[in-house]
Amino acid sequence: MNQLQITAFGSPSVLQLAAVPDTVPAKGQVRVRVHFAGVNPIDAKTRAGLGWAAAQNKDRLPWTPGYDVAGVVEALGPDVEQLNVGDRVCGMVGFPLTGGAYGESVVVAASELVRLAKVDLDVAAALPLAGLTAWQGLFEHGELRKGQRVLILAAAGGVGHLAVQWACAWGAEVVALAGPDNHGFVGSLGAKRVVDYHDANWPALVGKVDLVLDLVGGENGRKALDCVAAGGRLITVPTITAEQIKTAGAERGLEVRGMLVHPDQKQLAQMVTLLEMGEARIQIAGVFDLAEGALAHQAIESGHTRGKLLLRMNTHA
Repeated sequence: MNQLQITAFGSPSVLQLAAVPDTVPAKGQVRVRVHFAGVNPIDAKTRAGLGWAAAQNKDRLPWTPGYDVAGVVEALGPDVEQLNVGDRVCGMVGFPLTGGAYGESVVVAASELVRLAKVDLDVAAALPLAGLTAWQGLFEHGELRKGQRVLILAAAGGVGHLAVQWACAWGAEVVALAGPDNHGFVGSLGAKRVVDYHDANWPALVGKVDLVLDLVGGENGRKALDCVAAGGRLITVPTITAEQIKTAGAERGLEVRGMLVHPDQKQLAQMVTLLEMGEARIQIAGVFDLAEGALAHQAIESGHTRGKLLLRMNTHA
């Protein structure tokens, strides 16, 4: 089967196809014939040689990135009872060091997967990492409560557009930061107010909130501290600038927490249920063939993607 591998750290051109044997699943594992894989900012960051996953894998190149998969179970290892051959599944797999989703098949722990009933495989591949990041940022780290006011940065992006929906479903009042071309889209997801991040005065336009979910980091992450009400907090997701924003928050007596998403089968199943019930939707910005992975990375690095990007495998009808 084919994999798209990082052959060296650098530009998207370092992504190269390689033919490798299928792997036999061990105890507690299954092999999934992948139909779609999600493309996430961490994939591009790792390919560029940035961040913890890159540091840990620098001596193990070539390495196959990707953490989001959706496909069909085609082989079971010993002691797997919760899944069957032929099941349609999705999951966040191999996070953060193993990866492997950018391939036509992948062997993963059965505990990382959720069975799908109604959700299409392309939609399911777009859900796990982005959905879990939004969920955990809002509820585990942010401790969001019903009726609170929450600001979501980059609200039209892969994580952001799901965070808007999770927060609205929870009963929060959502203020969203997005470019003008995305105001209608983000408003359709339930945001009560959408503010243009190009406006230098956007913190004043937002006003005070109980929680900020910062999906941008850097200067806008620091500016968002102006919006944190007394007793509120800011959760920052980009790891590269997390310490800077924590320091800036501490100087002002504000609570800032960094976070790293983690697999959670129960949370993922809850999100799949919301999709199956029609209470949430996923915006797919573009679908690329596996061999076009470099184009997908160029697109995600542009920083202007509405929703999620996917890679499509050519091993299924």
